[in-house]
Amino acid sequence: MTDPILPPNREDRARAREEARERRSAERAEMAQARSDRRAVEREEASREREARRATRLDALPSRRSAEEGEREPAPKRRPSGSLRRTGEIRVERDTRHFATVVDTRRIRELARRGAKVDGLATVFKKSVEEIEAILAGDEPTT
Repeated sequence: MTDPILPPNREDRARAREEARERRSAERAEMAQARSDRRAVEREEASREREARRATRLDALPSRRSAEEGEREPAPKRRPSGSLRRTGEIRVERDTRHFATVVDTRRIRELARRGAKVDGLATVFKKSVEEIEAILAGDEPTT
């Protein structure tokens, strides 16, 4: 028997050191596994949060776009020429509703040759269909 006061022999100390080393190694492995599991859970949670934020953004996109369209000025119908772009001046649309259309029989015949309908020509030149037909028949002199 060994006396507790006497130091243990070398084999016992070596065995005790080996057991302590294995115990510490197992503890480190358990801590590393726990840390890895915790990080995997955190990554999964962060991924779910990102997907939820993304889904919210995508759901709000149509309403946000319609709100932005309401705030924005409408885009110009055509690109401005160089001088307009440099100066920033906007062309003034003139009111041409009361302008008189010059009734030129050559013009009427040319438009008819290109495929304009008699009804359309009568409407544009503010003439009757019979007058347009007479012009196209050549009964009226060229002005």
